[in-house]
Amino acid sequence: MKLTEKQKRFADFYLETGNATEAAIKAGYSKKTAKEVGYENLTKPHLKAYIEEKIAEKDSQRIAKQDEVLEFLTNVLRGQVKEQFPLGLGMGEQQLVKKELDGKDRIKAAELLGKRFALWTDKTQLEGTVGVQIIDDIGSD
Repeated sequence: MKLTEKQKRFADFYLETGNATEAAIKAGYSKKTAKEVGYENLTKPHLKAYIEEKIAEKDSQRIAKQDEVLEFLTNVLRGQVKEQFPLGLGMGEQQLVKKELDGKDRIKAAELLGKRFALWTDKTQLEGTVGVQIIDDIGSD
């Protein structure tokens, strides 16, 4: 079901404010009925689905994905990431200079990547089935 323009505005304002009554008023609903309309709108499945879709969209933009993190760590390890730091020029003057990350940062990236791919694990994972055999060697005395 398609949203009306007013419902779309309500949903967008709700995402912005998190308050259904305030969103209803901003979307153009009457101040007298804004509380009821806001609650009612949040119970409508198509409006609820639109809001959840927009929240998921924002989360995907805000939160780094696994591949993005692994790519960044790999770039750090290979020395492809540079950081800025202030370099003192004397007389209180500073200039921002880019330099490669220190060895400790590159080692940490290698360590994190190694943990991800279980390169340095001492544990051995064994799987299988073992039959249990009970021997009754205690006499009946």
